[in-house]
Amino acid sequence: MKAYIEPIGKLINQFTKLPGVGTKTAQRYAYKIINMPEDEVRAFAESLISAKTDVHYCKVCGNFTEGEVCDICKNRKTDVICVVKEPKDVSVMEKAGEFQGVYHVLHGTINPIEGIGPNDIRIKELLQRISTGEVKEVIMATNPDVEGEATAMYIAKLIKPFGIKVTRIAHGIAVGTDIEYADVGSLTRALIDRREI
Repeated sequence: MKAYIEPIGKLINQFTKLPGVGTKTAQRYAYKIINMPEDEVRAFAESLISAKTDVHYCKVCGNFTEGEVCDICKNRKTDVICVVKEPKDVSVMEKAGEFQGVYHVLHGTINPIEGIGPNDIRIKELLQRISTGEVKEVIMATNPDVEGEATAMYIAKLIKPFGIKVTRIAHGIAVGTDIEYADVGSLTRALIDRREI
């Protein structure tokens, strides 16, 4: 005998595809959905589809946006660029409220073990942005892990010939911690105490 009828089993299976969601949590989510009013379930489903179809990457920085260019790139001065690994890191940096420049999302870090080299992330696009001559500083805000540090150092070496100041966020964030999990206070301190590399 099956543990669940097919529609519940399918729903549980879909929830287990989310990071950090095991079978028990997926079961709780599935039963919650089943017990919700139908209009709330439809709104939930529509928001999933809308997020998938309406969200794109900004053609300038690589952050999430609904249009071609994100609001940050449209409305801020472009003389300081903060380089991050993923779009979710932009959200965390924005919550800190300390940074007033623009971002550049790499969509990964250099990781030879996983076969990710410099050409597999958005380094070339960053170099094109700084070649305009408007940029005065590039802040490397990749995670303070081996891959993040290696990526920051690699990019810093490429930028130095342009005569642009390259800084690294200070380690108010514990080594091995992903930016997405950093608290606002630590992230603010790391930005304030950034250092040139």
